[in-house]
Amino acid sequence: MRRILLTFLFALSLMAVLPQRMSAAANIEIIDNDFQQITVTVTSAGVLHVTGANGYVLQVYNVLGVRVASIKVEGNDKRIDLPLKSGCYIVKVGNVVRKISINR
Repeated sequence: MRRILLTFLFALSLMAVLPQRMSAAANIEIIDNDFQQITVTVTSAGVLHVTGANGYVLQVYNVLGVRVASIKVEGNDKRIDLPLKSGCYIVKVGNVVRKISINR
């Protein structure tokens, strides 16, 4: 009898706690403020064409993960001539990451 009573009280206490947590979780709203579409392309001459990244910082990493360039993007349509050797690089602008290959 004691075990049944304890089980009933435990279930009752769970029912009292769970609706409060559910109502708190229901008040969470996720807002995505990223209205811009950032695009990164590279020409055969090694010039980066970045659109939609005004005010962001463009970072270039080599394949070892070492940052080789960091440039603040001014304007929505920017062309950047990178003084890099031939090879593969990782370009990061905001939350956009692209792999590029430069052949000189």
